[in-house]
Amino acid sequence: MEVVVSERVMELPSQSRQQGPAEFERTPPQDIAAEQSVLGGMLLSKDAIADVVEVTRSTDFYRPAHQTIFDVIVDLYGKGDPADPITVSAELTRLGEIGRVGGLPYLHTLLTSVPTAANAGFYARIVAEQAVLRRLVEAGTRIVQLGYGAAGSGGVDDVVDRAQQSIYDVTERRSSEDYTILEQLMQPTMDELEAIGSRGGAMSGVPTGFADLDALTNGLHPGQLIVIAGRPGLGKSTMGLDIARTATVKHGLPAAIFSLEMSKTEITMRLLSAEARVPLHHMRAGTMTDDDWGRLARRMGEVAEAPLYIDDSPNLTMMEIRS
Repeated sequence: MEVVVSERVMELPSQSRQQGPAEFERTPPQDIAAEQSVLGGMLLSKDAIADVVEVTRSTDFYRPAHQTIFDVIVDLYGKGDPADPITVSAELTRLGEIGRVGGLPYLHTLLTSVPTAANAGFYARIVAEQAVLRRLVEAGTRIVQLGYGAAGSGGVDDVVDRAQQSIYDVTERRSSEDYTILEQLMQPTMDELEAIGSRGGAMSGVPTGFADLDALTNGLHPGQLIVIAGRPGLGKSTMGLDIARTATVKHGLPAAIFSLEMSKTEITMRLLSAEARVPLHHMRAGTMTDDDWGRLARRMGEVAEAPLYIDDSPNLTMMEIRS
């Protein structure tokens, strides 16, 4: 019996050695044919270049040679120069990169690899998707290293935050679509101004509940980041809660409160105090009158239906709020 167990134990390293290389020899996600088709389409048509640059960038290409060719094509296109095998070859020669990318024959190979430039945008999406998968693999490798490196250190929360950040860095990769030339923004802006004027001064944003503030801001609008600042004890938390109360209770719009100071119960108590017009110190001291209880009972039903979410988790991080 002991001999059999010993043999089985000795077999495990051998099996691991057989499986290990195969695991590490796996090729990262990529599609060389799609990369060639993208570059070929760009060499065929400047319209294809415009379609491609909206979807992908040079670092999305798996082959370094393809990255170099892509950069040269985009650079020529940006200058208003033609981007064909001849001009691209000349620019690569000037940069000393022509030999590394395979020379003029490879540029002609790219040109003949795609029959039409019409599908260049579709091929570019394939290239971009493969690049995202590669970055996920890289992020996964970093997360594995973080896990092993933090074993026994006790800094688990920091490791989790860094692991989450690695994934967000992949999923929130910025593209060239984030940048728009001012000329293209004029017409949409004029359309929005006309739409605002047609409302006859009616508020277009989410009311805050503060009339003077709403008159200045026309309410809260998507994409805004508003910071309420002030010295301690001036009522910043109360103002923020009132804005959330107006949005959720009065207008039925979802809102979330992340509180690092007050508990969920404290926030709810303040909310009920404001809605039922019951003094907060009466609630805290247990001196509510019958009228107070009556007003509270009449408002609890509507308040309970408000789409307001409260999180009072201690040591809340920005990554946890973001998720």
